[in-house]
Amino acid sequence: MKNPEDHIDVLIIGGGPVGLFLAISLLKEGIHCQVLEKRRDPIPDSRSLGIHPVSLELFDELGITAPFLESGLKIKKGIAHTGLKKLGEISFEQCPGPHNYILACPQFTTEKILRNELQKLDERALITGAEFLEFSKNNHSLNVSYRSDENKLHNVKTNWLIGCDGKNSLVRQKASIHYSGKRYHDTYIMGDFDDTTDFGDDAAVFLPKDGLIECFPLPSGMRRWVIKTDSYIKKPTQEDIATLVKDRLGYNLHSIESTMISSFGVQHFMAETFAKGRVILAGDAAHVVSPIGGQGMNSGWLDCREILRIFKQNRQGAEGNNIEPKSFNSYSEKQKKVVRKVARRAEINMALGRKRSIPALRNLFIQGVLRSPLKNKIAELFTMRGLEHWWV
Repeated sequence: MKNPEDHIDVLIIGGGPVGLFLAISLLKEGIHCQVLEKRRDPIPDSRSLGIHPVSLELFDELGITAPFLESGLKIKKGIAHTGLKKLGEISFEQCPGPHNYILACPQFTTEKILRNELQKLDERALITGAEFLEFSKNNHSLNVSYRSDENKLHNVKTNWLIGCDGKNSLVRQKASIHYSGKRYHDTYIMGDFDDTTDFGDDAAVFLPKDGLIECFPLPSGMRRWVIKTDSYIKKPTQEDIATLVKDRLGYNLHSIESTMISSFGVQHFMAETFAKGRVILAGDAAHVVSPIGGQGMNSGWLDCREILRIFKQNRQGAEGNNIEPKSFNSYSEKQKKVVRKVARRAEINMALGRKRSIPALRNLFIQGVLRSPLKNKIAELFTMRGLEHWWV
């Protein structure tokens, strides 16, 4: 564990993809910051996969895109299928450049790259094995306490405390910011398998009558399968996934090597405000949306873009305590609107993938859309374009 500093301009709690990206963004602008992360190492599994064009453009601005392109896989086309026949396809190559694709990159790789880029800027910026405990107000700053994994207590003074510590954010709880929303009835099971399909680098979405099956390519010859289930499966197995895929599609996964088998439910929660005094929230600490559509992590990076914009516009000197807390009110309102749109898009995706006793009407609708000029608009929605417009 690196030695902490007594005073830091911006202290970020949570060293996942959002917290690391925010720290890189701030340091590139000369804003002094540190990240406290409880885990020593990046997560060991793939979790969040899709990096969307809007995020890659943010990476371009920071000059960190190259290692992601070297490690990831470009998905340029998505195919819709019933399991018996193809309904149509959408091509992301028709979307605005320069990144007219979705980059599949496992979260452990994303975190490794971001950690490495952060270390290049400041070797002391990331403090691992550090558990945030609480904070107290002190005029124009905050006093923050945390515990290192050697069970030693530390105190640090900061002008700004930013919670990037997930949906169970302790920063949010200590700031007494209300977090509300709902849980959907939708449940899913997923796993990463050796790719034995003929889809290559294309994504496939199957819409059989018993519920959605998504099939996404991964780097290193893997493919992720996501299957809609009738109820939550507490301890999923490879056999569960293989059986569902076999029953619905006739495709055999029973003897294929697999990793990261898991189940998940779906929820949409949002903090009542993303900024309160000198405490700011970003990523899952501020909002959680359905992972169907893969836009949660990317939404967190869009939060960071807006936070950085406000710091850049309002800084009047080397220290961030010259910024008035009310400057971040616009951040909260703007990003809440963006998150609502992301959640609405995810809800549409979930609704289309639910079990249908007579799926013919849905399939005819999808087939019609994918054979019309609207398919280019659908491609833009899938790549998170148009979030700044009120009509989408």
